[in-house]
Amino acid sequence: MARLDTGRRDAGGPGADGPSGVGRRGAGWKSAVSGELPEGHRKSQAVQSMFDAIAGRYELCNTLFTLTLDRRWRAAAVDALGLEPRSEVLDVASGTGDLCRELAGRGFSPVGVDLSWGMLANARGGAPTIQADAASLPLPGASFDGVTSGFGLRNFADLPATLAEMARVLRPGGRVALLEVATPANPLLRMGHGLWFNHVVPAVGGVLSDSTAYRYLPRSVTYLPSPERMSQMMQEAGFSHVANRLLWGGLAQLFTATRSPA
Repeated sequence: MARLDTGRRDAGGPGADGPSGVGRRGAGWKSAVSGELPEGHRKSQAVQSMFDAIAGRYELCNTLFTLTLDRRWRAAAVDALGLEPRSEVLDVASGTGDLCRELAGRGFSPVGVDLSWGMLANARGGAPTIQADAASLPLPGASFDGVTSGFGLRNFADLPATLAEMARVLRPGGRVALLEVATPANPLLRMGHGLWFNHVVPAVGGVLSDSTAYRYLPRSVTYLPSPERMSQMMQEAGFSHVANRLLWGGLAQLFTATRSPA
């Protein structure tokens, strides 16, 4: 399979100046995500800079805030692909590589792509990585057997275009598994989840990492379309057999689908 620019880069740590100039934009993202949620190109720039800033402790915070459940959710996403070992899988919004490591541990050949240079600079596990916008992937069509994404849907500036790109790089019959946060239906669980997600996470995130980022992340759920609308968008992008499954009582959700024949 021909791949473009999938080598690991010596980025010099989080916030280092990469080829796209991240690390030179300062803290302007904080004002962008503190007020009204940004849209379009402004959102893309703010999200990129924000994740550059929090990359160093991102995995630690995820593990603490999900009480290690994020590991089970990633395992569920990989299970849902239903692919044979050695299948080639693209992980979109790969961050520091947690899903890529899960894929590699199951015998798959993962490639990670992320907009944030800082996240890729902190990636572990040795999978090839690409810095790119998910809505415009520098990869040939029909070149992967599977696509995954872990909690990235609400951070994409152009979700329909990103889904279309996922479909484009998948071979016909290829599988996609997309993890995201959700809101529990059970009233007690929903109340506890709201307190944790909207109050504990920002407070502890401010101590461990960056308070502005961890106030923004709970608010970013507003970007998510309803499961029904998300399923429709996936079908419009070229997927069939779209399904949505709640995990752990609705603390997270998993969208799965198959690439329709070309």
